[in-house]
Amino acid sequence: MTLYEELEYRGLVYNITDESVIDKINGGNETFYLGTDPTGDSLHVGHLLVFILAKRLEKAGHHPILLIGGGTGFIGDPKPTAERKMLTKEQINHNAECLYAQVKNLFNCEMVNNYDWIGKLDLITFLRDYGKLFNVNYMINKETVKSRLDSGISYTEFTYQILQALDFEHLFKEKGVTLQIGGQDQWGNITSGLELIRKLHGTEVFAGGFTAPLFMKSDGTKFGKSESGTVWLDPKKTSPYAFYQFWLNTPDADVIKELKQFTFLTKEEIEEIELSFKESPHLRVAQKALAKEMTIMIHGDAAYEQALRVSESLFSGNIKDLSSEEIRMGFEGLPTAEVDSEIGLINALTLVGASKSNREARDFINGGGVMINGEIVKDLNKVLTKDDCICDNLLIIRRGKKNYYVIKFK
Repeated sequence: MTLYEELEYRGLVYNITDESVIDKINGGNETFYLGTDPTGDSLHVGHLLVFILAKRLEKAGHHPILLIGGGTGFIGDPKPTAERKMLTKEQINHNAECLYAQVKNLFNCEMVNNYDWIGKLDLITFLRDYGKLFNVNYMINKETVKSRLDSGISYTEFTYQILQALDFEHLFKEKGVTLQIGGQDQWGNITSGLELIRKLHGTEVFAGGFTAPLFMKSDGTKFGKSESGTVWLDPKKTSPYAFYQFWLNTPDADVIKELKQFTFLTKEEIEEIELSFKESPHLRVAQKALAKEMTIMIHGDAAYEQALRVSESLFSGNIKDLSSEEIRMGFEGLPTAEVDSEIGLINALTLVGASKSNREARDFINGGGVMINGEIVKDLNKVLTKDDCICDNLLIIRRGKKNYYVIKFK
């Protein structure tokens, strides 16, 4: 199997600019680039497919360059819905440093910042040397612009594709870059760069583009920095446990596809997992393999072992052996009620949403279905105080087999 055939098998090919890209991919030793604008200080799972594609190319002998859009970050790639928030230079520089540190953990690459050349452009040079080479009708038909014509797009964001085209041409000329990779939504920006290269360097030179499919949410929308439920690569924003759980909760219909796309397991290993998964889907061997591979890739072995320990403790109800950090990690985002002082167990169950009424709360307690910090409590008159907390000011209620709630004392 050639490298390109493997990329197809893994579902990492969305589009290529022409057939010659296939030979270049299989031949090795091409210098390629991928870019990201520092509009945030962390990558998220929506970015990962392109970066994993880059890692595969690097492992096959190609040479990656990571372009941080320190210049284009002042403008921002047009969103489908609205103008992007303008950032300060300090914010952009901070974000750029954070992103580069994350990418270096994935694969070896050289980093460049397009502020180094875009920042030197004056308006007249931009308009005469580059603006003259782009037809407005051509630019309007780009998908990123077309989707905004009804709601409106500023001239600032309209010019983004010219600036990104300038990036490709600059790296082609200065770094010998012949290939740009990106998500499928970057097709218009990539082809703009190819047009500029051909107009300035002739049609006989090779330059190509390669796009990977977008990794979408279950509702079919893109992952983004501003939307709720974003799964970040930064462990301070999304804990390794929450990251592990995200992959562990992959739907059955998607898990084999994601094993192919995201992991570096061999074809034979994936086929073996798929066979076991089809025979006993309730064991979730595919999800467990995916969660393990992804957590180790992004956070390391120790973080995976910790996430697994937290997950198993929550499943068994034995949470007393967890550290304070692991307890906070495992119960982050669960239903929580804050109280000033002591509270009766029955009232606590209704307050936090574990029961719909006091009567239902009594039934749960009498039936042995309520646990406090991992221990069954059948005392209807039990009063919860700060002394009952398992972690600083937190007390953990479990109702049934897997419903957890948190009481937080002020």
